[in-house]
Amino acid sequence: MLNRCLRRYPFSCFLIVAIVLLSLLPIPEVKMAEDIPLADKWTHMVMYGVLTLVLWLETWRARLPLSARKVCLLFLLPVAMGGLLELAQAHLTTCRSGEWLDFVANTLGVCIGTAVGSLVYLQGKRSRSSS
Repeated sequence: MLNRCLRRYPFSCFLIVAIVLLSLLPIPEVKMAEDIPLADKWTHMVMYGVLTLVLWLETWRARLPLSARKVCLLFLLPVAMGGLLELAQAHLTTCRSGEWLDFVANTLGVCIGTAVGSLVYLQGKRSRSSS
């Protein structure tokens, strides 16, 4: 199961590990981030948006058919990951804090990644079938 997942979704697996590490390890303060309003929320949105988009692209690349179950998983798994990491930050670390607004930003990123990814998947599927 894990081997198949790594073969079909290598970049997604890399991004998941990177997001988990970035979420749970202490990170230094960035002076530039203080100048950008809501920089932390933008970061969360971009990380989860990119993860979700890459999940869709790798699903397309592997030529996996879409089903209602797969579409739900492509949406719900990143949302659940974001929620679980916020809980882990709040309860398992002393250097990080879990925030509801971070979870909202994660979920908004997943929504954007799902919208863009599904459009790319469908367009790519159409172009493959017309070739």
